[in-house]
Amino acid sequence: MKLSDKKATLSFSDGSAPIDFPIYQGTVGPDVIDIRKLYGQTGMFTYDPGFMATASCSSAITYIDGDKGELLYRGYPIEQLAVKCDFLDICYLILNGELPDAAQKADFDSQVTHHTMVNEQLHFFLRGFRRDAHPMAVLTGLVGALSAFYHDSLDITNPQHRHISAIRLIAKMPTLVAMAYKYSQGQPFIYPQNDLSYTGNFLRMMFATPCEDYKVNEVVERALDRIFILHADHEQNASTSTVRLCGSSGTNPFAAIAAGVACLWGPAHGGANEACLQMLEQLQAEGGVAKVGEFMEKVKDKNSGVRLMGFGHRVYKNYDPRAKLMQQTCKEVLAALGLENDPLFKLSMELERIALEDQYFVDRKLYPNVDFYSGIVQRAIGIPTALFTANFALARTVGWIAQWNEMLSDPDYKIGRPRQLFTGSVTRDVPDRKKK
Repeated sequence: MKLSDKKATLSFSDGSAPIDFPIYQGTVGPDVIDIRKLYGQTGMFTYDPGFMATASCSSAITYIDGDKGELLYRGYPIEQLAVKCDFLDICYLILNGELPDAAQKADFDSQVTHHTMVNEQLHFFLRGFRRDAHPMAVLTGLVGALSAFYHDSLDITNPQHRHISAIRLIAKMPTLVAMAYKYSQGQPFIYPQNDLSYTGNFLRMMFATPCEDYKVNEVVERALDRIFILHADHEQNASTSTVRLCGSSGTNPFAAIAAGVACLWGPAHGGANEACLQMLEQLQAEGGVAKVGEFMEKVKDKNSGVRLMGFGHRVYKNYDPRAKLMQQTCKEVLAALGLENDPLFKLSMELERIALEDQYFVDRKLYPNVDFYSGIVQRAIGIPTALFTANFALARTVGWIAQWNEMLSDPDYKIGRPRQLFTGSVTRDVPDRKKK
């Protein structure tokens, strides 16, 4: 952080002396007012529900400019990374700060590839779940359970332990997600295969059976790899903040990531693409494209209770840069699989057309977000709707573990302890409750 020449002055209407606070500058984005001494100097806290105006940390990993529709990983625009890199390139970049050269790439890919297997006892753990359990319930349990198997790397003060934990989590997450899926289908688990790419291996573990050889579709592989890239990190969102807050207590990385998985499960966060596809399926069942206009009118009516999922974003006040990439990917996948006339895709195109032309949506900048198209792509690939959020967790794991590692390396790191504005009862005495 760079100290600004300017200061912020807090003045009071009761005549109390004003107080100065330092201002720090980031490399890009808004400056921050350092209020760490606010309580000590004034006896007051700030009030910011949802932390919408509070920087909880300093970070060098991901930057978002919502007004411009800009997303950067370590300074690189997402539009370039998604086209020129694969997911493990992005993992290396997010973890280490730079893209790998050829030797670093080969070494990192090998490390991840050779850590994809999980302990056989996890099979027994998995069988304790009902087969119709939501994959996120299963994944939360499996990720947390990893800490019971890797006692050799749980010293969070040791950078080497943190590194091996990061590799293990990135490598094993596809295996765990695929296991959760296979278990729900009553099919045998498929073990990793080291001669495949990270994403190709995941597809094989998901869809192969012992009955016949499985060939990875390159278009599908590239599309899913792009989905992983677009979801790898997204600044201080709810699940990332959860991982940091959980990790700030000194807990092990597997527990911290499990907390992130649990937070991601919510429909307002990682479950958004699942909710979006459910909306499309319901609209299709009620009449499809012919009913889109009527549906959008209901969306504009605040009293109808009808919500438009997959449009707008809490951060982006312009077009989500990831959505443009996913629209292109969606077209490629549907063409490769012979699904160009997929009714849900046609439905989504009509929804997007109205949203981009209707003044109501334009004024509110309700543009399609990444969830709008990623659900259609995953459905076309054959991934069930309930598994969408688990795939999101798979991709976001690298961002979570990088943010956790960055926090532990920060000299200003402290256990998280948000404050509150107490609105309950003042001190009072318990009445005499003895029977007379």
